[in-house]
Amino acid sequence: MQEISTKPYLLRALYEWCTDNGYTPHIAVRVDNQTRVPRQFVRDNEIVLNISFEATSQLQMGNEWIEFSARFSGKSHKIEVPVANILAIYARENGQGMAFPVESAGGEAQDSGADAELADETAAPAAPRAVETSSADTAAAKADTATEGPQPDDDGSKGGGRARLKIVK
Repeated sequence: MQEISTKPYLLRALYEWCTDNGYTPHIAVRVDNQTRVPRQFVRDNEIVLNISFEATSQLQMGNEWIEFSARFSGKSHKIEVPVANILAIYARENGQGMAFPVESAGGEAQDSGADAELADETAAPAAPRAVETSSADTAAAKADTATEGPQPDDDGSKGGGRARLKIVK
């Protein structure tokens, strides 16, 4: 009998931790041909989804798939995400959570070019790791690996506004 991955159990545990503490759980997802999400919100083959009780309907977090219905721009969509494609789960308010390695399986989805903020996990580690972001006023994070240090907010100040994934050891 093949051993079941710990990933779906960790996802459910961190989801429960977020909700128990009043935080908003988000997942960063690598989008491919198996992933069912509204493509206009996909950028660089990734999307960040709010999976809170308030944002979803009929959420099911199984060992192979996370499925739910959610509204995007007022229109309801059925969302189906393979657990294997989840890059990270974290709390929007404080960025605490965990990132996961995602093995490349081909069949990448095309970038729609939509102007959505998304998490960008570029280097997959050998094992899951804890993540933390700076201030997380937005529902999604766009990590920029080419730049070091805090990025200016819309008002020109440094260090807040946009969430950033950060490795915590």
